[in-house]
Amino acid sequence: MAGDLAPSPILSDALVILGAAGIVIPVFTRFRITPVIGFILIGIAVGPFGLGKLVYEHPWLSYVTISDPEGLEPFASFGIILLLFTIGLELSFNRLWQMRRLVFGLGALELLIIGGSLAMALSMMGQYWTGALALGFALAFSSTAIVLPISGTTSPVGRAALSMLLFEDIMIVPIVFILGAMAPYAQADGLDGVVDTLWKGGLVVAALLIFGRIALPRLFAQAARTKSPELFLAASMLVVIGASLATAAVGLSPIVGALIAGLLIAETEYHGEVESIMEPFKGLALGIFLITVGMSIDLTTIWENLGKIALAVVGVLVFKSVVTGMLLRMMGARRSTAAETGTLMASPSETTLIVLAAASSAMLIQPGTAQFWQIVTAIGLTVTPMLAGLGRMIARRVEPIPEMPPEDPSTPHVIIIGAGRVGRLIAQMLDAHDKPYVALDSDADLIERAKRDGYRAVFGDAARGDALSRLGVERSPAVVLTMDEPILAQRLTTKLRKAYPDLLIVARARDSSHAAELYRAGVSHAVPETLESSLQLSEAVLVDIGVAMGPVIASIHEKRDHFRKKIERDGDMDYRPKLRTSNVDS
Repeated sequence: MAGDLAPSPILSDALVILGAAGIVIPVFTRFRITPVIGFILIGIAVGPFGLGKLVYEHPWLSYVTISDPEGLEPFASFGIILLLFTIGLELSFNRLWQMRRLVFGLGALELLIIGGSLAMALSMMGQYWTGALALGFALAFSSTAIVLPISGTTSPVGRAALSMLLFEDIMIVPIVFILGAMAPYAQADGLDGVVDTLWKGGLVVAALLIFGRIALPRLFAQAARTKSPELFLAASMLVVIGASLATAAVGLSPIVGALIAGLLIAETEYHGEVESIMEPFKGLALGIFLITVGMSIDLTTIWENLGKIALAVVGVLVFKSVVTGMLLRMMGARRSTAAETGTLMASPSETTLIVLAAASSAMLIQPGTAQFWQIVTAIGLTVTPMLAGLGRMIARRVEPIPEMPPEDPSTPHVIIIGAGRVGRLIAQMLDAHDKPYVALDSDADLIERAKRDGYRAVFGDAARGDALSRLGVERSPAVVLTMDEPILAQRLTTKLRKAYPDLLIVARARDSSHAAELYRAGVSHAVPETLESSLQLSEAVLVDIGVAMGPVIASIHEKRDHFRKKIERDGDMDYRPKLRTSNVDS
């Protein structure tokens, strides 16, 4: 009977993880500290090198420690898969294509230069060249799981980090295969295995893209008709797990499949619902991954080798931050962006642990060497949030970022999202009619130029945090979306319409089809650039060939109204809520 009352390892581990999430997230959020540090500290405490050492002396500690660390690894890996899936949801194929220069230019340079330089340094310190190569490229990776939740993907720092991390994710499989081919007892067909995996992987990726574009809209449309959140969740899990298994079956990383699944769903109108449903699972799974990182840190071993480990950690962090910052400056980034991104990308990655394990199993490095660098990696992951804060401090020193100016709470103002060409023109028109406004942009370059030219502009990311709330969006007469990112414009529209049903939202659209999508998302007015440029060209031609100005203007207005009504019909405008348009004229 006593054995029947023994705690189940699965239930006790679940208790620890859920308890950690329930304590860490609210406590660290209250003090404005990223929960990443809290989860890693919990992992240290409840792992085999923390309280786990005392379980035999005090059996009751089994309720607050992880009894099966290896059993958590699949859940931690799933957390990384869900993270890449949600990153894909935030992107689009058009945006990735626009980033190709950064991904295959900056990303390739960053990985090759840092990996090669670290390999040379380790070889000069006595490590055999094959092991030095493995260690160098392992340490060159940066943490997708920690960096992107901190930086986002829309700010200049986030875009630069994303481009490098995407290239690193692509290179995981070739690097692991090459390490296997360099093993002392490797098979002769090691290179053939790489080629075989790459062409099979290419076929699988192509099949996923074709099948996804055809099947996913129908799948999620059917799930939406049922109005069942459970079915929507099941469909989302089916897609991400299926895509991950498909790429893993041919030797590619499962995170490649997860990213593709996210990109495909991002092209559908159901991406917002999928993102909101998956968010809690991603956060919990990522917390499990961070706990496993903490469990790998042995404080006793660190204390015994404190000098060597500290030197290794500082050396890797400083070298990676300097090289990454210099590469960003060479690619045209501002000093502030280069400094912040370089510092944020300085720590090793969860992928480093994978490459170290591959190098150790291929006998390229000794087990003791692998354990040493695993500890260095775990410490680097732990301090990444602090590196993010340090990077922001350095960025403000080397090139001050414009601070948000004080506001008059009694004066509602139009919020212009985007301080580029279109945003500036709207600001000029509002200023000409004595209407207060503020422009918001996540590009420090645009903000600094706008402020220098006399515009009221502030730095912030409308897609993240409480930037719009700080600007008083709840009392704003209108929000104007001017960014040239269709997916982001649709998401912001959906978010704003859900939070503020009566808010006037006016958006820039690329063309008529994009305008219809914005109307479906809840925008009040969408203005297609192609339509307006065509009307202006028509006006110029008619006036210059001798047609009277009055009839020309009347016909232009008539044609504009005709197209607007057609776009509104295409966008199913029957459901549009009654808008607070009277505020604009007040």
